[in-house]
Amino acid sequence: MKRIYTGKTKDVYACEDGNYILKFKDDMTGEDGVFDPGSNTVGLQIEGAGKAGLRLTTYFFELLKKNNIPTHYLSANMDEAKMKVVPATSFGDGLEVICRYRAVGSFMRRYGKYASEGQTLDGFVEVTIKDDERGDPPISKEALEMLHIITPSEYDQMVVLTKEISAIVKAELARKDITLYDIKLEFGKNQAGDIILIDEISGGNMRAFKGGQAVSPLELTELIVEKV
Repeated sequence: MKRIYTGKTKDVYACEDGNYILKFKDDMTGEDGVFDPGSNTVGLQIEGAGKAGLRLTTYFFELLKKNNIPTHYLSANMDEAKMKVVPATSFGDGLEVICRYRAVGSFMRRYGKYASEGQTLDGFVEVTIKDDERGDPPISKEALEMLHIITPSEYDQMVVLTKEISAIVKAELARKDITLYDIKLEFGKNQAGDIILIDEISGGNMRAFKGGQAVSPLELTELIVEKV
């Protein structure tokens, strides 16, 4: 395999069959050793984080498959922390779609004048541009169209998928008395031009609480996925 991309939490390799391998790493986003799914920098490294992320991602992708939600997932190798996926093209250099059920993180940093910490939100969806230098700025549907990053119909499809996927994850967490505060998703287009979920669904890209306490990414995997 040839490594074609080095990311913060995953590396990407090209396979001879035309598909790709995502190698999950133990690096996690955050600052000063504190985990933050909304951070643009690697702030800590926890042994086993990569495999835990893959376990939970596989769990949710298999669940989405049962619900006929299109994703790039093909298979996973837990021992090597690798996931095989189909090729997908990002929108621009990548968009991140956040579904918010509680007012926390960057939402509070921007709208704290009007919102209170932890305030209930009705699955509010916002889109940000993946741009570390500019702090992943939020962007509107109209601006995305004007910049030729995504069409209005593609944007609407992405929002619908975001709400469907987030609702499935939220309901699954609720079965273990875990409250989903927000989740960050990423989409692309497969070779047929269909919009599909890409990247991962793990504790590394969501905020979850149980009994009023934040659940760490590793703890979330242990609570949701049964050990084999």
